[in-house]
This record gives sequence, C-alpha cells and structure tokens, in this order.
Amino acid sequence: MINIEEFISGVVARAAEELYGASDNLQIQKTRKEFEADYTVVVFPMLRASKKSPEATATELGEKIVASTPEIKSFNVIKGFLNLSVDASFWAARFKEIVETENYGVAPASGRTIMIEYSSPNTNKPLHLGHIRNNLLGYSVATILKANGHNVIKVNLVNDRGIHICKSMLAWQLYGNGETPESSGMKGDHLVGKYYVEFDKHYKQEVKALMAEKGISEEEAKKCAPVMLAAQEMLRKWEAKDPEVYALWEKMNGWVYEGFDVTYKAMGVDFDKVYYESETYLLGKSLVEEGLKKGVFFRKEDNSVWIDLEADGLDQKLLLRGDGTSVYMTQDLGTALSRFEENKLDDMIYVVGNEQNYHFQVLKLVLKKLGYEWSDNIFHLSYGMVELPEGKMKSREGTVVDADDLIADMIGTAREMSDELGKLDGCSEEEAAKISEMVGLGALKYFILKVDPKKTMLFDPRESIDFNGNTGPFVQYTHARIRSIMRKADEAGINTDSYTSAPLLPEEVELIKALSEYPATVRTAGQQFAPSVVAAYAYDLAKQFNGYYHDHSILKEENEAVRALRLKLASEVARTIRSAMSLLGIAVPERM
Repeated sequence: MINIEEFISGVVARAAEELYGASDNLQIQKTRKEFEADYTVVVFPMLRASKKSPEATATELGEKIVASTPEIKSFNVIKGFLNLSVDASFWAARFKEIVETENYGVAPASGRTIMIEYSSPNTNKPLHLGHIRNNLLGYSVATILKANGHNVIKVNLVNDRGIHICKSMLAWQLYGNGETPESSGMKGDHLVGKYYVEFDKHYKQEVKALMAEKGISEEEAKKCAPVMLAAQEMLRKWEAKDPEVYALWEKMNGWVYEGFDVTYKAMGVDFDKVYYESETYLLGKSLVEEGLKKGVFFRKEDNSVWIDLEADGLDQKLLLRGDGTSVYMTQDLGTALSRFEENKLDDMIYVVGNEQNYHFQVLKLVLKKLGYEWSDNIFHLSYGMVELPEGKMKSREGTVVDADDLIADMIGTAREMSDELGKLDGCSEEEAAKISEMVGLGALKYFILKVDPKKTMLFDPRESIDFNGNTGPFVQYTHARIRSIMRKADEAGINTDSYTSAPLLPEEVELIKALSEYPATVRTAGQQFAPSVVAAYAYDLAKQFNGYYHDHSILKEENEAVRALRLKLASEVARTIRSAMSLLGIAVPERM
C-alpha cells in the first residue's frame, strides 16, 4: 500500500532536485483546515539553493510539480508556503487500496520483542479505580504495539509479600473467626481487603490507647503497638518459611488470585506471564555483589550497601539493608536483568503511577553504571491519579472506589440510559444485557484512555455514558448505525461492486483522507505509547461520518454507482472504527 506522506515527499524532492540541485531539509505538513489544499511545503529551507524570494521559489516549485505529476491537480502560494491539492482520482485509488487491504492499519512484523508490565496489584486488597487506569493503559499499549508489528509479552508482577500482606493475614487470624469466601459470599480479594481495613482500625485504637496510658508520642506508640509488632513477627516467620504462617499466606493469596481473575475478565485484560514478588525478591543480590566488586556501590559501617548518585543530581540510594534483606530497588534490578536476558528483549515498559518517577530514574541509572547498555531501553509509562467528583481515595480507610463495583455500576448506568433513549428497543433480554455491558465498559475504557496518561484525571461515570460528544458510546453508536445500514442493503440485495465508477464529492474525499491516516495514527500511538491518539482518531472519524450521513442519503440514493460508493465508504468507516476501538480494548455493537 502506498505511503501518502512518502509519495508527496518524493514528488517535492524530485522537483527541488531538478530545479535547484538540492532537496535537503524539506518540510511537508498537512494543510491547515482554513486553507484550500491537502499538503503544504515550507520553502524557506530551499531559499539558499534557489536564490529567489520565498514566493518565487514556491511558485516555480508548484508549477514544476503540477506539470510533472498528474496526481497533483493544482497549487497556491501564501508567502513562503506552497499548498498542493491532490486530484480526486488519487484518493479514489487510495480508497480501493484500503478496501482491498485485509488487516488495514496493522504493520508487518518488526522483529522487535517488547515486554510490558502492568497491573502490579498487592494481594492485601481488591483492585480499585487507580488499577483500572493502569490495566486499561497497559493492555491498550500492548495491543497497539502488536498492531505495529512487534512481538509483545504482557506481564504482571504481583506484590504478594511484605508487611502489608501480613497485616491482612494477622487481622484475619485474630478477628476472622474462620471466615472464607464461601461462608461469607464475598469475593476472595474483597474478603482479604476487609481484614486490611480491620487491621488499620485496631492499630489506630492501640496507638491512641498507648498515647493516653503511657503518655508517649504518636510516633513512639506506632512503633510499639502490639498488633504492629505481631505483624512484624509474622513477616519474620514468613521469611523463615514457618509452615503455619506459610500455609496461611498461601490460602489467603489463593482467595485473592481467584478474585483478581474475575475482575481481570470483567475488565477484558489478560497477561502472558505472571511474576510473583515472593519468587523475585531475592533476585538482585548477586548484582549488588557485582556492583561492590566494580566499585560502583559502597558499604556503610552498618553493613548496608548504597550507591552515590549525587554527581548525577540525585541522592544516595540504599540497595541492601544492613541485615542483608532486599529493598524494592534490589529486586527491580534483578528482575530487569533476568527479563532482558531470558527473553532477549529490545524494550521493557513499566506502567506505573507517577509517584514512582524517581524510582525508575534511579533504576535506569544504576543499571547503566553497572554497564548494562540496554537500560536505555527501559521506559516508565508514568500516569497520573484518577480522581472522582467526590475527591481522592484511601485504601487503608476503606474509602477506595472498588473496581468490581465501578464496572457493575457502569454496566447498570449504561442499561438505564440506553433504555431511556430507546437504544435497546426490539432487543431480547440477552442482547440488551450484552449491549449494556459493551456500552458500560466502552464508556469507562474510552473515558480513561482518551486522556493523556501523564495527566491527573477526573472520572465522572455519568458523563462518560453519553451518546453525544467525545465518548465511547458515541463512537460505538456510529458503528452500530453503519452496521444497520449495511444489513438493510444486504436485505435489499444491493451490490457494491460498482463503487469505483462513481465520482467523489469533496466530503467523500475528506472521509477517504481520514481513513488513509489510520496506519500513521497506529504508528504514532505506538511510538508515543499513547492510546489517546487512537481515541482522538476514532472520535474524529465517527464525527466526520455522522456529518456526511446527515447531508447525503445512502440507501435512498438512486444512482447505483453512487449508492455503491457510499455503502462501501460507510462499510470501511465501520471497519476502521472497529479496528481502532479494538486497540483500546473496546468492543463495538452490531446494533443499538
């Protein structure tokens, strides 16, 4: 399939070479909407070679291009800008290519292997709204990278060890009375999360009581609260593989994993490989030894190991505690090394919130100092907080927005609003439930993914389920509308083979232009790890089609060739919307 940008660049370069013997520094961009043309050439870089004024250079170049290139029908000059208009026959040929390209927008195999890590939950609580942004972002970027021809490995690193896990375990032991997911009717991750909140409640009470009884500071009281000391003791026992503690840990983690699986399925995300921190936390100790030998790290009097990054504008960073236990950084160094070596990775992407920006800066720098050049290929896809109209969330206090609840609410709201608007009229109960799920999840995913990841975002569930404006349901409805037109055309036995013989209206050329930009959109989204680029494209295409459909009849058009063209155009818009939305992990309904 022809690359339009490359074709235009080649045309301009040849003309510049013939006229001035030079074609360096060519700047070509899409013409701004307020001007009449398709592509604009900035001629200022050519003035040294042409030795003429900007206007004279642009005019001479335009005349040369129009005379030698049948695809370029005309040009106009505005100061130092040459605006080129492409002939409709060129767009008709591009449209035929689009129709005949099976996986339109998908690039051939690149030979690159990329690992992307997302989700990274803790096994002491259920997934919440922040996890939803993380998962949707990770899954969508993975899908976009696949469409760019890369071999993608989706991984999840589960944080299943540490003091916070012991807090839930201890609280369940002390206050749980043997409660299980079966006996309580609760999802396993919710049940364990309940005891994490329970721990915090008792801990706060003990701290208050100690301050009152012993007259000590809050800081002191926090250190010697019995329930906290018991949790620390439990962690020591876990690290020593105490059979009783280990069995409890395995049991409660098993509950959580079952719960997570249900949420992941509802969310429509998956992984190729799951890593567990309990299996990886010791990785990296050999790297610490290596760093000490190389003189990159140093040991302090208390036996702890550090790296001094002050010369790099950062601070000193702990890599191993005095008692020989690992810190997060130790683990992440080891995990990064083993992943790159085992999988022969070209790139490694971590989808982690922006509170970890510094951590990843340090991680890359330490690896670099150890001599691992591939550290340049580690990317931290950092994202901002998700806030709700009512404010921030805190997991210890049990005020988080639970992922399962939010998904159920979104589907329920989608059902309610679709019913109100008559979108489900004539649907069976099964079909209505399926469409409501598609719309509810589509609204959630689109609303989150259309925002640049770096931005803190405000999520308003009701605003996201709107069939008008820049929303998932609007794009989904446009697809369903086109599919309805196509079904009616099929029922009427209308043949679309003659679509190539109809002349193109300016609005049809614009739609074909929009379709022809899809592969470049997928490419840009892959380079920037930005699903928001795809979301913006899907919305613009849907909006453009709706404007066209409002002004031009499709099924009632009497001219056969024109009708065939319009149907074919509508069909390709639907296919491209379907493809773009699938890159966001969003399904589109056949009817609504």
